[in-house]
Amino acid sequence: MRADAAEILVEGAWRHRFVAANGGRFHVAEAGSGPLVLLLHGFPQFWWAWRHQLPALAQAGFHAVAMDLRGYGASDKPPRGYDTPTLAADVAGVVRALGASQAVIVGHDWGGWIAWSMPSLQPRVTRAVAALAAAHPLAARSRAGGTQQLKAGRRLLGLQLPVAPEHWLSVGDGVEQLLRDWSGDGTTDPEAVRRYTRAMQLPFVAHTAVEYYRWSVRSLPRRDGRRFAAAVRDPVDVPVLQIHGARDRWILPELAAASRRWAGPGSRYEIVADAGHFLPEEAPDAVGDLLVDWLRGLPPSP
Repeated sequence: MRADAAEILVEGAWRHRFVAANGGRFHVAEAGSGPLVLLLHGFPQFWWAWRHQLPALAQAGFHAVAMDLRGYGASDKPPRGYDTPTLAADVAGVVRALGASQAVIVGHDWGGWIAWSMPSLQPRVTRAVAALAAAHPLAARSRAGGTQQLKAGRRLLGLQLPVAPEHWLSVGDGVEQLLRDWSGDGTTDPEAVRRYTRAMQLPFVAHTAVEYYRWSVRSLPRRDGRRFAAAVRDPVDVPVLQIHGARDRWILPELAAASRRWAGPGSRYEIVADAGHFLPEEAPDAVGDLLVDWLRGLPPSP
């Protein structure tokens, strides 16, 4: 049976809506009221990755919103715009479309890459940043983590190939393999495998999801890549929370630790002992508790 975007609108302790931002239409799931906390998912997932944290943050007094990034889920899937500056502009547009002037940006995996970039690319809307299982873009481009990180990152080269990655993700067992290989204990949740596989089988999603990785590598020698690197080279000037799984086999803890040089004074770095790469799902309670504790300690929004 062909996948349908309606499958993305999973019912639960949240409400769904669509907002217009940066020339596109984005799907969000939201819960609660209060200061805005915008949650950005990673690869190969969609907003549902934050299903545990949405009600937890809402109960703690925050307006928790999980969006489908460009090219994912029920959001628009244009043929272009998978460079980080455009993705950051999407996020800033969604913040404004939600009626807020600022938000705390919380991102996992690719969402974390975008979150790290927000204070430099979209400073006006970025109150603070939490990066889960994500290295700062310049740390990721460095050799931090050594030989083991290079081995872990071999799949990045495979994602540069034409056509084959899309087939592997949408027709083969690519999604299940990623969830298994990057989790802390090598096991998968059957429901998560089913939902993420179906979401990847939506028209165009396998291609647009891979385009994030293609831009990150192919832009390195180009002017747009050099301009991005220059934009994010300085330490961020907002509070930063890093949360990393001790058993992350995709972004190794050493690489995450190397990112601390870009975090400003007063930032926090937390390791979750028994978790792998998919922190919001592998350690939902620990992640929720860390986020709520950190959020409550942030200075008031101006």
